Amino acid sequence: QVQLVESGGGVVQAGGSLRLSCAASGRTFGTMGWFRQAPGKEREFVAAISWSGGSTYYADSVKGRFTISRDNAKNTVYLQMNSLKPGDTAVYYCAAKPSVIVTMNRYDYGYWGQGTQVTISS
Repeated sequence: QVQLVESGGGVVQAGGSLRLSCAASGRTFGTMGWFRQAPGKEREFVAAISWSGGSTYYADSVKGRFTISRDNAKNTVYLQMNSLKPGDTAVYYCAAKPSVIVTMNRYDYGYWGQGTQVTISS
């Protein structure tokens, strides 16, 4: 059974940091990524990383503040979030797909975690 399990969400003040983790089980994935969804908004792309880690993509809104990484030995992807803003408040979802071609389209990802809440207080 394939599962993606996120952890690391919580409540922090603006300017703070959080590190999200997503542990995959049941198979490995060529591309892993993070999306987020705020109340009343569409789910949006945050970051994605290739199998080797050599290709990473970020949404413009998080460039320079968030860093995605992965540990293939642990089958885990991470999202280090720094300089957090109230606008980053959302449910963050881990996503994965077999292809090593990194994309930012949520419809390309067939595997999803249950989500973890991130709340940034001002």
